[in-house]
Amino acid sequence: MKLFRFFIILLLLNSCSFDNKSGIWKNENNISDEENQIFKEFKSISYAKKKFNKIINLDKNFKFNKSKTILNLSWQDIFYSNDNNFVNFNYDNQNKLIFKSKRLTKNITSKHILFDENNLISSDKKGNIIIFSINENKELVKFNFYKKKFKKIQKKLNYIIENNIIYISDNLGFVYSFDYKKNKILWAKNYKIPFRSNIKISNNKIILANQNNTLHFLDKKNGEILKTVPTEESLFKKYFRNNLAFYKDKVVFLNTYGSLYVLNIKSMKIDWFINLNQSLDINPSNIFTSNQLIIYENKIFVPTNDNFYIVDILTGSTVIKKNFTSLFKPIILNNILYTIDNSLLIATELKTGETIFSYNINQKISDYLDVQRKKVNFRGFMPVENKIFIFLKNSFVLKFNANGNLDQISKLPEKIHSNLIIIDGSIIYLNRKNKVAIVN
Repeated sequence: MKLFRFFIILLLLNSCSFDNKSGIWKNENNISDEENQIFKEFKSISYAKKKFNKIINLDKNFKFNKSKTILNLSWQDIFYSNDNNFVNFNYDNQNKLIFKSKRLTKNITSKHILFDENNLISSDKKGNIIIFSINENKELVKFNFYKKKFKKIQKKLNYIIENNIIYISDNLGFVYSFDYKKNKILWAKNYKIPFRSNIKISNNKIILANQNNTLHFLDKKNGEILKTVPTEESLFKKYFRNNLAFYKDKVVFLNTYGSLYVLNIKSMKIDWFINLNQSLDINPSNIFTSNQLIIYENKIFVPTNDNFYIVDILTGSTVIKKNFTSLFKPIILNNILYTIDNSLLIATELKTGETIFSYNINQKISDYLDVQRKKVNFRGFMPVENKIFIFLKNSFVLKFNANGNLDQISKLPEKIHSNLIIIDGSIIYLNRKNKVAIVN
């Protein structure tokens, strides 16, 4: 039996490309994206309190629930949904490359891709909006809004889709709407100050924020300002961006100063706000960082550089505060909160607020492969088939059970450049050559 097990391990190490030579431990330092930059800011902070760094083993009697998987067919918001929360995605899990396109552009592309009516939407640093048809395997539209005087300026576009119309803001202060089916600009406005947030849409309103932490409510039909809400401005412009989420008639706004606002969408008035910046030196130049907040069952989940907050959306009271954060947007699966911090996969039961397990991901990989422990470089994670899929920068995928056990390690057939989305049971992303890759 021992001899048989030895040969199985040997086979895995040699044929499945999980050993040291394959690069699973390799940190790809040539990649410089926003997650890396945010994490650098996390490390530069001097913490007054000791950060969470414990291994907690799961109680053997703890029972996990399972939920139905969702066959997702569109991705119209860069953070997936109004509340920024993921669903339990359906995935075929064959890890086979079933489609690869030609190169979409020679320019550096945005990490954010969208998917609408079997069309992939991307953008590049030149300001091109690229619409690629998966069904027809061809580029349908490549549209550029900008005049020659902006040619040398690198464009950073934020976008969202609704009813074939892409609403776009940029780092030049423009906001415009583009009907990609008609290949036509519907309206465009220049508000002079660069925009630094995701975009949300509610009925006739577009909601977004600029780099000065001013929240804008715009008329969706023409881009005219309905109302602006100034909030505290940060003197230093960081990689952390303002972010927004919706819940029913509420919009939640986290600014770069560290203040969390909840506003009524209809009246466009502030319900309440609190400051989550825990520095002893609260001033406009203080560094505050966070990742995307999410909303789940009347609660706002906010990972900051110091702590993880769960806040009641109706009252603004802090329900739970943890001394860990999340390197990426947090995941909620069957009432369990999952975060990644300090190479730990941490699970917290929402009902009790107790951390039910905390495991070192690098150690889990080491134990799975039976090799010496090193460090991996994380790209992101999401809930898939009642599991936690952790994506690495070098295109490996770690598939953890909900209970924190590492079930499988695989490698995607193409190297990852963009964020990954899951559509119709398949993973879709742009590879390093800006080609669309679809893996089922």
